[in-house]
This record gives sequence, C-alpha cells and structure tokens, in this order.
Amino acid sequence: MIRAMRPVIIAANWKMNTTPADAGELAREIARRTRVDGVTRVICPPFLCLAAVRDALAEADPDVAIGAQNVHHELAGAYTGEISAPMLDGLATWVILGHSERRRDAGETDELIGAKLARAVEAGLRPILCVGEQLADREAGRAIAVAEAQLGGCLTGLDPGRLGAAQLVIAYEPVWAIGTGRNARGSDAAAMAEAIRSTLSGLGWGETSRDVPILYGGSVTAANIGEFFAEPSIDGALVGGASLKPDEMAGIVGRAGLTAAARLAAIA
Repeated sequence: MIRAMRPVIIAANWKMNTTPADAGELAREIARRTRVDGVTRVICPPFLCLAAVRDALAEADPDVAIGAQNVHHELAGAYTGEISAPMLDGLATWVILGHSERRRDAGETDELIGAKLARAVEAGLRPILCVGEQLADREAGRAIAVAEAQLGGCLTGLDPGRLGAAQLVIAYEPVWAIGTGRNARGSDAAAMAEAIRSTLSGLGWGETSRDVPILYGGSVTAANIGEFFAEPSIDGALVGGASLKPDEMAGIVGRAGLTAAARLAAIA
C-alpha cells in the first residue's frame, strides 16, 4: 500500500561509457524520447562528460537531472585523480554512492560510503545509495541480512532528518544480476524494499522510512521493468547497460509513466 505518492525515478548509470564528443547527443536523444509526465529522470555520465551532458540538456530538456557516479569522502586535499563534492557544483545535482562495482573494484567499505554520503549531503547533492547481495548470500538466505548490515554501516551516525531533507534514494542491486542478463524477481525486490524500510525505521527514521524511494537495479530492460513496477514498494530503476540505448530508455520510462499515473489516480 502506498502511504503517500513517492516519486517514480529512472536513473541512468552510463558507467565508463561515452566521451565528451558523443555524450551530449546521446543525452539529447534520450531526453527527447522520454518526456513522460510524472517520472523523475536522471542521467549519470562519466565525470568527463558531465559538462557536455549539462549543456545538451539545458537546451534539449532541463527537466532531466544530472548525476555523478561517485564522489570523494574529503572536501579537498592530496587525493590524485579524485573528485570532491564541491567540484560538482554546477555540473550535477545527484550522485550514486556505494555502487557494487565501487565496492568490488575500489574496496569501498560501508564506513567510507557513509563518509561520502555525508559530504554529498553537505554539498546539496541528492544521493542514490546502493545496497545488495552477492549470489552466495542469496543462495544461503542471507540477502536481507547483507543489505541490513550495509545500511547500518553506511547510515549509522548520520542524521536521519538531514538525510530525509536531502531526499535520500536507495537502490537495491543484487550483485549477481548486474551485467549478467539475470535479474531478481519482482517479489524478491519487493521483499528487499520492505526490509530496507524496516531497517531505516530501526535506524531512527520512524514512519518517514515509508517515504524513501527504492529503486531496483540489475540488468533492467524495457522487457522486464514491468515486473518490478507491479510491486507497490518499488519506485523506479537504476539502469545500467540499457541506459545507453534510447529505445530501451524510451520503453523503461514509458512503463514508469504508467505507474506514476496509476499512483496519482490512487491518491486523487
């Protein structure tokens, strides 16, 4: 049951794809083909492409938000090759944090991700915090316990009121489904969403935990997104490879629009 209408969000994670030469045109094409009422659209290109995407969307469709794929946990300093939250001013308004590929490839811990989350909120960035289990965890029945531990590690010590004001979004990404062509069932994602909101409540969020949007991420396509939107506890998707394909994005956002319209009608 939807307590209040949470936003319906489709966030595109382009990962390490596109260049400044082609990112703007791709962003324009996606924006043109995804103008659907009631859906919050976010494009997260590589750092080098942020300016190109910003300029393209300012002309093509300013309603599409721009997000970064990561941010450093310090505001400045001797951190060669890193990007701080203040550096994103004027380039992005959202940021992805704790993506499984960052955990895997850069060794990011929950504590480090929590520090990044604090810096992002201080800088006025809207965070998408990623949590999710490995295949071994799922098969051993530990999926929910893993996500609960990740949330506790990332959020403990942070002010729920401040995170709520920053409009925290959580993306559930079963690691075994990312880039593999496999995906969780809608019922699995719904159970995880309920567990995530229950964990937030236990961390001091109380009833406001019901207002936190939860996205599904893991080999999302136009063909399978309907299964996840059929679950009232799922509010959108963090889209990987399919987000580089305008046809796929058009289908995904179009389906999201149906959900947004149905939710609006339910509370009217």
